[in-house]
Amino acid sequence: GSRCIANIALVIKSLVAEFKALGLQPFLVPAMGSHGGGIAEAQQEIIEGYGVTEEYTGAPIKSSMETVQVGATEDGVPVFFDKYAFEADHVAVVGRVKPHTNFVGEIESGLHKMMLIGLGKHKGAALYHQAIVHYSFDRIIRSVGQAVIDQCGVLMGLGLVENQYDQTALIKGVGADEFVEREKELLVLAKEWMPRLPFDEVDLLIVDAIGKNISGAGMDTNVVGRKFHDNHAADKEYPKVTRILVRSLTEETHGNASGIGIAEYAHKRAIEDMDREITYINCMTGNHPSGAHIPLYFDTDHICIEKALETVGLVQPENAKVLRIHNTLELGELLVSEAYRSEVEQREDLKIIAEAEEMPFDDNGDLPLAF
Repeated sequence: GSRCIANIALVIKSLVAEFKALGLQPFLVPAMGSHGGGIAEAQQEIIEGYGVTEEYTGAPIKSSMETVQVGATEDGVPVFFDKYAFEADHVAVVGRVKPHTNFVGEIESGLHKMMLIGLGKHKGAALYHQAIVHYSFDRIIRSVGQAVIDQCGVLMGLGLVENQYDQTALIKGVGADEFVEREKELLVLAKEWMPRLPFDEVDLLIVDAIGKNISGAGMDTNVVGRKFHDNHAADKEYPKVTRILVRSLTEETHGNASGIGIAEYAHKRAIEDMDREITYINCMTGNHPSGAHIPLYFDTDHICIEKALETVGLVQPENAKVLRIHNTLELGELLVSEAYRSEVEQREDLKIIAEAEEMPFDDNGDLPLAF
């Protein structure tokens, strides 16, 4: 896949070695739907950027956007599968299990999603996201997933679960006949261990960087409280974040700004670094066109923050609850405004590691890219 999964290169290398020891001849197939602009070479470059190379893993990479229709579900939804993977004697699916950024169910993002959206390539990913409009996410993911297991030689899966520090917490081997039950169990753990913002109410959330290597939605909507609606939290959803400001795109996202539409404000650099074609393809494939909407953007951090704080309600800027994070994966340390001090001092799970200071704007009105 296209996400920055902890230790993914080492996991793949180890799995390749085990298969070779059994006398098999493993090869690797990128499983990432429309990422990389739906271009085979770009998808290979993405996984190689994470260290998953032939030289390191010991297995060649076969990247293609060609698919084979292997059947259809009971609802008549065609099932597509990567051509190279279909031609293999066996298929092993490797993926991180985590809450999905848009859908809710007993199965969300993990091995099933890799089989459908990933190995379905651009054609399958686009089709299944459209089918979800008419059928439930759970119905599509189970029916197509079972068809893939039955028709495509799926031997096993390797489910990875990470903790709140973005580190590998559990690696679970899963037999093809137990994908559903095991993935349901792993999702429960993933939800329990996932990173979270430490406060329920935020006037302004400043996100230093978003990108596909961070989350499918650029920023994890489970973390920022935007899973059900792009620009506000649902009734029982937390945290309640009034405004989001995106400062930049990660280098690893290669211009894919999917999810930037979740933010109300952005720094000009994030918009200038956006590859519109790649972003549009990805958001339209995922049937989330609003994820590519352009927020209000300004030339400097100072102006962005000033304008954002003008729209947080009846709160004076000096009293606003402001958080600044690196991204939605790295939440071990974050910057908070003085408005949080009393709460932080009363909580045992939080620790002040530096005293308050003025935001370090440079002469141009910008903050350092990272803290």
